[in-house]
Amino acid sequence: MARRAARRYVVRGRVQGVGFRTFVQHTAGPIGVTGWARNLDDGTVEVYAIGNPEQLSTLEAALHRGPRWSEVRGVTAKEDTINTSVRGFQIR
Repeated sequence: MARRAARRYVVRGRVQGVGFRTFVQHTAGPIGVTGWARNLDDGTVEVYAIGNPEQLSTLEAALHRGPRWSEVRGVTAKEDTINTSVRGFQIR
């Protein structure tokens, strides 16, 4: 089994009010990524994700694409520590 890692993403653009967090949840679950997504006060969406490198790469590609009504202008990613209490993928 590949080594698990955690990443924190910040997605910029028209990403609030367009179903972005639900899109992330529906993308993450089937590929086995756990974590959460939440709106930030500055209009961005923050995503915390745990998975193996291939799963995180797949999720990141989806974040760049976004749901139909979104307009993603950028995604920033950085490594994070693994929170072992995270179960499933939640919308916050």
